[in-house]
Amino acid sequence: MSSFNYEKDPQGIVTLTMDMAGPVNTINAEYQAAMQESIDRLEHEPALTGVILASAKKVFVAGADLNALVCATAEQSTEIYQNIVALKRDLRRLEKLPVPVVAAINGAALGGGYELCLACNYRIALNEPEVRIGFPEVALGLFPASGGVVRLTHLLGVEKALEIILGSQQMGPSNALARGLVDHLVASKATLIASAKEWIFTHQSDADAAVQPWDRKGRRIPGGSIHAPRNAQYAAVAPAMLHKKTRGLMPNAVAAMDIAFQASILDVDTALRIESRAAVKIVTSAVAKNMITAFFFQLNMIKSGASRPAQVKQTSVRKLGVIGAGMMGQGIAYVAAAAGVDVVLKDKTQDAADAGKAHAEKLVAKQLAKGKLDTADADAILASIVATTEDEHLVGCDLIIEAVFENIALKNSLVATTEHCLAADGFWSSNTSTLPITQLAEASVNPERFIGIHFFSPVDKMPLVEIIAGEKTSDEALSKAFDFARQIGKIPIVVNDSLGFFTSRTFSSYLDEGAQLLVEGVHPIRIENLGKATGMPLGPLQVQDETSLELSRKISETWAAMGVADQWGSGETQRRVVKDMITDNGRGGRHHGGGFYEYFEDGTKTIWSGLYDLYFDPKVVLPDKDISDRLMFRQVIETLKCYQSGVLRSVADANIGSIMGIGAPAHTGGFIQFVNTYGFEAFIMRCDELMHLYGDRFSCPDIVRQRAASGELFT
Repeated sequence: MSSFNYEKDPQGIVTLTMDMAGPVNTINAEYQAAMQESIDRLEHEPALTGVILASAKKVFVAGADLNALVCATAEQSTEIYQNIVALKRDLRRLEKLPVPVVAAINGAALGGGYELCLACNYRIALNEPEVRIGFPEVALGLFPASGGVVRLTHLLGVEKALEIILGSQQMGPSNALARGLVDHLVASKATLIASAKEWIFTHQSDADAAVQPWDRKGRRIPGGSIHAPRNAQYAAVAPAMLHKKTRGLMPNAVAAMDIAFQASILDVDTALRIESRAAVKIVTSAVAKNMITAFFFQLNMIKSGASRPAQVKQTSVRKLGVIGAGMMGQGIAYVAAAAGVDVVLKDKTQDAADAGKAHAEKLVAKQLAKGKLDTADADAILASIVATTEDEHLVGCDLIIEAVFENIALKNSLVATTEHCLAADGFWSSNTSTLPITQLAEASVNPERFIGIHFFSPVDKMPLVEIIAGEKTSDEALSKAFDFARQIGKIPIVVNDSLGFFTSRTFSSYLDEGAQLLVEGVHPIRIENLGKATGMPLGPLQVQDETSLELSRKISETWAAMGVADQWGSGETQRRVVKDMITDNGRGGRHHGGGFYEYFEDGTKTIWSGLYDLYFDPKVVLPDKDISDRLMFRQVIETLKCYQSGVLRSVADANIGSIMGIGAPAHTGGFIQFVNTYGFEAFIMRCDELMHLYGDRFSCPDIVRQRAASGELFT
């Protein structure tokens, strides 16, 4: 029995309703067989007047089968190429039928699903929020390879097509209509097929209705070819801008741009062949495997609650208390209020509390200006935040988060004086980035209801939340924290308690290695450039400037007072840099007047000249590879130590946490996936080389040697 329901009405219109095995329609072997069979039949259908592609699922078509793609190998290249060609051949046959073909889009049409829509003459979409249209492939290490790059380039023009493709853009129906991805919207599912039939009926006498724009004689691509005068500037700067963004580490993005450029000057069939050949190399690359694993399988695993105790029922926070209206507290208050939570934002003075709420007012104003909020929603967000100095406003909170600076005595005093304000089943959280939750929970009368919820700055933009379970934290508190993170739209990873947990501990190793290289005499610009060349968002010196040298000093002093200053390795270099930069020169970071960089009013910056006098030694010669590997391997090794010691509970949490919380290069798939790709034996050998040259901090964790012996990948 075919997975496509083939139904012809008295007017000669055939409706193909896709209804494949499983919850969604996926482009796999079942789909290909059904599509080929259906087109064979359509090509011989008597008195055919039109074709409608529809779906019996909530999703139109979900796209390619990523389970198959992630397993693709170079040895399968011929088979993969033939499969792509066969898939595209059927799409070409579909769009060359002598009658109009309409896509009736009732749900998500992403990736391969939208490529199918592009092979139709007309696209009608249901105007509902669940309908998403676009190409997410580049964010998964791929590109739209079933004609997506070629057809979208012909439909919209080079620049507009690449904006969508390279940006992995997914959009709602109204946006898709405005940007030309669909042709018409309908208000209800009941009218979707009827509207498609009406369009076919009214265009029966229009010879062009059944001919794709790219198959019409004399038709020019919008904006012209890449050689057209209006595209000359784009053609000159776009490759350089792409390289600046991807650091040359995303071959799929480069391939997509190249195909779009060629599609603008070649006939469609030739361009489709070029697209197919490029697809084989990309699909079988390590980058594709890494990114599909991280951003599809592991991210979905986290979102679905793999780290959440399954036996605890789901909860939500109705009233949230945030103590501390500084940068972190005000950000937490805003994202919670935007998610419909009533928020009490408390600080020592009313001015400080009001300033925290003013942050929300600024963000709401920006959303209003962009048309992303209406006035009623904006007013509701601001009305839900109560700025106060009074503890009484905290009474009845389901959750209280303290977001004050890293001082155990201060944090403990807040627990002692306000914990009683919680609702009967409420729980308490610290937003600490480094201090052990077990130790902080000692001040609580209910340590089983005490947990760490570590947000990242800026809170409104950073997607990750690190949830830290102390020794006495209950499964109920862990589940509530997880549910709260999902409630406010964050991605939660769950880790066990430790000084610095996972993200701060690993993140600090990048900063420390940058400082090590600086003190050794390496040119600071070279350190920064090679840090970014690995794929990190910023060089280690700039990162430390942004996060604040002054903050690093305070954390170091706190750790020293706790007697754990060098628990994760020698802090001697960092202490020297803090003395040189802050004590001797008053340079605490960007927000303290400058640090490693000088910052100017026009937004530019330059390396502070004093660094050269303090550290630079032109006689120091280190290979570029050693510098970049030192910056990367320090972070990977620290991640492995966290996993080996049980701080990290899963490989998925490690990879997603490293990408979204630390800035691990996306093409690696995360710091543990980096080891899978590098190869265990090669990784061990490189660690040994770096350890011999630069010190024990590069010693390979035993868990890698164990995996090398067993042959078991980190999954």
